[in-house]
Amino acid sequence: MPCTARTSRLALAASAASLALLATACGGSGSDASGPVDGKPVTLTFWSATAGAKETADAFNKTHTGIKVKFSMVPAGPEGVTKLSNAVKGGNAPDVATMDYSALPEYASEGNLEDLTPSSGDLVKKEFPEAVQSLVNLGGSTWAVPFDVTPIQLFYRKDLFEKHGVDVPTTWAEYRTAAEKIHTGDPGVTITNFGGGDPALLSGLAWQAGARWYGTSGDAWKVNIDDAASRKVAAYWDDLLADGLASKTPLWGEGETKERATGKVATIIGAAWSAGNFPVSYPDSKGKWGIAPLPTWDGKASTGMYGGTSYIVPKGSEHAEAAAEFIEWVTTDPEAMTARLSSLKTPSSALPANEGMRAAAAKEFDNSYFGDQDVYALAGRAAGTIVPGWTWGPVQQQVTSVQMAAGGDHTKMLSSGQAKGESAVTDRGLKLDK
Repeated sequence: MPCTARTSRLALAASAASLALLATACGGSGSDASGPVDGKPVTLTFWSATAGAKETADAFNKTHTGIKVKFSMVPAGPEGVTKLSNAVKGGNAPDVATMDYSALPEYASEGNLEDLTPSSGDLVKKEFPEAVQSLVNLGGSTWAVPFDVTPIQLFYRKDLFEKHGVDVPTTWAEYRTAAEKIHTGDPGVTITNFGGGDPALLSGLAWQAGARWYGTSGDAWKVNIDDAASRKVAAYWDDLLADGLASKTPLWGEGETKERATGKVATIIGAAWSAGNFPVSYPDSKGKWGIAPLPTWDGKASTGMYGGTSYIVPKGSEHAEAAAEFIEWVTTDPEAMTARLSSLKTPSSALPANEGMRAAAAKEFDNSYFGDQDVYALAGRAAGTIVPGWTWGPVQQQVTSVQMAAGGDHTKMLSSGQAKGESAVTDRGLKLDK
């Protein structure tokens, strides 16, 4: 079928089991040249907001002669995605960029990505965990290559647990019991910060509980944000907040950092990447924090993901094959990880999605802050328990915006997200299955 503005918006159904549906982006227009042209190396432009990206590009340039990478730092989050979208529309997009997993389906379905199936499809299948593959393989095609995997874990104050005679909880019921016991023993301490509402964290916890916010039925999208599993999670946290067992101090602010640094919260619900923040944000608490698996609903090991980054080739690249070669190196070669981490001024505990990269990453991390717990080994085991099958939908960025406006009411975050998800799907001319 020829690529037209109409076909670039039509949804293509993958199997219902994979819960992936994506509009075609009519990719594959990039050049096949991955080596020197007329004796000169191919020059790739690379945009990213990730720390260490420039040093990674520099390391690639030192060891590769046929391809040279020119790096530019761009804003993180929605601002960076908007900048990239405008560049694609203006015909001056980079050859390579990084993108959050949650933004991929929306970005690809708008026709802004090259289809990487021919160049990277086998790589993703062979080199990356199943739970991450569903985030980049959409509608039967590969649209990105994973960089990191972000299992949610429990970080807990060992000294506070010991003081109040609390065991590390393995279930969410035990977690509430621990919250009650600690708060009764010291009313100035709560179990964790959970105020303000964080859509990314809420989605990861719903993911663990068995939710599937997006799915397909035939050629139509299903939006399931306000499903029973998600409501169970939202009600649990809303109850903890209402009962004063969790702090209402907003996440991602100065108040949060102060409470965590001064022993006013007993746990942090974080991801693998969170560990690197502890020595910088709470330096006086060295040796007091421990890491454990995330509590579960049924006692069986499971978790969801909180964030995560992939590598993409924006639509219009004239060097798609060379871009794929750089992406393979940066996501699977340990030298790329060493270059990235050795350049950082602060620790990083980002867990590479490719298992072969993890030894290089672990070598750069000082475990002494956590009492010599093996941070990367623990994160790797947590990654192995990520519930498979989750995929993001084509309107998640809009859903996130309305959820952030819900004022920290997690039940409202679900209902408002559901309403926005349904309306946004139909507004884009995609079919909606109710």
